Amino acid sequence: MAPFLFYSEFETYLSAEKRYSPHTVLAYIKDLEQFFDFAGIQHEHELSEISSKLIRGWLVSLIDGDYSNKSANRKLSSLRTYFNFLKRTDKVARNPLTGIVGPKSEKRLPQFANETDLIQTDLGAIQSMEVEELRDLVMIELLYQTGMRLSELIGLKKIDLQNSKLKVLGKRNKERLIPLSNELNQLIHQYLDKREIEGLNSEWLINTNKGDKLYPKFVYRKINIYLGKVTELEKCSPHVLRHTFATHMLNNGAGLEVIKELLGHANLSATQVYTHSSFSQLNNIYSQAHPRGHKNK
Repeated sequence: MAPFLFYSEFETYLSAEKRYSPHTVLAYIKDLEQFFDFAGIQHEHELSEISSKLIRGWLVSLIDGDYSNKSANRKLSSLRTYFNFLKRTDKVARNPLTGIVGPKSEKRLPQFANETDLIQTDLGAIQSMEVEELRDLVMIELLYQTGMRLSELIGLKKIDLQNSKLKVLGKRNKERLIPLSNELNQLIHQYLDKREIEGLNSEWLINTNKGDKLYPKFVYRKINIYLGKVTELEKCSPHVLRHTFATHMLNNGAGLEVIKELLGHANLSATQVYTHSSFSQLNNIYSQAHPRGHKNK
């Protein structure tokens, strides 16, 4: 890492003012390191030598290097945020990214599982489950029934379970309350009770096999195994269950504003990506409601 490029101040800006997570801050710094390595920049006085032509050359090299347009745009955003910070704090006289537009991102619709694919929880069978089986089931049902993010699941503590709702800490430390179904609430308490009996109790709502806090690869592996068994999706990640939650909610009549609040989206545009899946539902409603629609059945 180049020592004279205001990294420390920029990290403080991202975490304290922008309220980005440590993971996001690290990603920004890695993007900057990649650019400065490409540009051969090591000292702050060399920042004035950076031109829009150099930045466009970097974008071309990224795309030629098999980075997707989405990844290239994310890296460009990191660089743009960095120079906006430098300009704002009078560390540079100009922003070389002014007027630069990134490559057009491919619009990919979110993948989701069908309602019939997901295994219905058998509340009668959970009595005989081992604590690890219960734990895995709780993770799956929480992701599917609440739509929470992977990071939010990992960060859940026992004190966040409040009667029939969960307090979730989302992006930029924004809290929201998510309702729990009676079945899911019962499942969570069954897991906690069995976990305590086996001496795996801790402040975290969900533990690893050793009683430690969850970590991303652990959850990803469990969800990947589960979705791989019940679906034919190419991507079997925890985020697929978030997409599935939103899609199923929308297809069963929930409004976008409600889904937006449950997902913890900052604006409605992020939620509208799920409207793609509701056409079949709209078609059914049209067929039932319009006086001539039923004739097309």
